[in-house]
Amino acid sequence: MTDRIAFQGELGAYSHQACRETYPKMEALPCRTFEDAISAVREGQAELAMLPVENSTFGRVADIHHLLPESGLHIVGEAFVRVHINLLALPGIRLDEIESAMSHTMLLGQCRAFLERHGIHRVTGADTAGSARHVAEAGQPEMAALASELAGEIYGLDVIARHIEDQGNNTTRFLVMAREPDFAARGENGMMTTFVFQVRNIPAALYKAMGGFATNGVNMTKLESYMVGGSFTATQFYADIEGHPDDPAVARALDELDYFTSNVTILGVYPADPRRHDTD
Repeated sequence: MTDRIAFQGELGAYSHQACRETYPKMEALPCRTFEDAISAVREGQAELAMLPVENSTFGRVADIHHLLPESGLHIVGEAFVRVHINLLALPGIRLDEIESAMSHTMLLGQCRAFLERHGIHRVTGADTAGSARHVAEAGQPEMAALASELAGEIYGLDVIARHIEDQGNNTTRFLVMAREPDFAARGENGMMTTFVFQVRNIPAALYKAMGGFATNGVNMTKLESYMVGGSFTATQFYADIEGHPDDPAVARALDELDYFTSNVTILGVYPADPRRHDTD
C-alpha cells in the first residue's frame, strides 16, 4: 500500500483539506488534473483519490461525471467539506493595508460583500492555493489571497480575516476512489450506492425506470443527465441512492431499473458521510 491519496490542485487547495480531514494519516499527493489524480491510483502511485463532484453553491463540478464511469476506479467513500474562505496576507500586514485579493473566480464571487465593504480589488488567479503561493512569493504587502487556512499554513501567510464567505453553508462534496470496489456494509450512518445508466428507447422509459425506487421506498438523493459520445440522443444518467444493493427494497428497485435500461453500471457502494445531513 502506498499510503498516499491523490487530489487535483496544489498543496493547500480545498481538495487537500478534504484529504487531511478524512484521511489524516495518509500523505496527500497533488496532481495537475483530475485525470492525473485518477491515473495515480490506477498506476499504483496512490491508494486513493479525492475528487470533488458538487458544490452547494455552484452545483456539479465540470467534467467529473464523464470521468467517473471511464476511470476504471470505484467509489469507496464520500466526504463533505465546509468551504471557509479566509483572507491571507504577508506576516504583519493589517486588513486596512490590503488593496487587492487574488483567488479562483468562484471564490472571488463568494466574498463579494466583504471585498466591496473593504474596498479590495478582485484579481483572478488560476486556483486558490496557487494564489496563496503567488502572494507569498511576490512579497507585495498590498496584495492578499482568498484561500483555506491550510494554504496560509503551508505558504507562511497570516489569516487577517476568517470565514468571509457570503454564504456560511457553502459545502463541497467529494468522492473517494480506489482501484478495487468494496461492497461490504460498513459505517454507522447507512450506505450509499452510485450508478450510471442509459434508458431503452421506449416511451416514458425514464419515468418507468424511476418508478421502482418510489414504489419500494428507496430515497434517490441525486439524478443528473449528460450527453455521451457527442450525441443529443445518447443520454446517460448518474444517480445516488440511499441503501445497499443487497437491501431487499434496493434490490427490487434495481431489478425494475434493469428492465427499462440498456445498461446499468454501479460505480460504488460506500458508507454515507455523517456530515451528509449537516450541511444546512
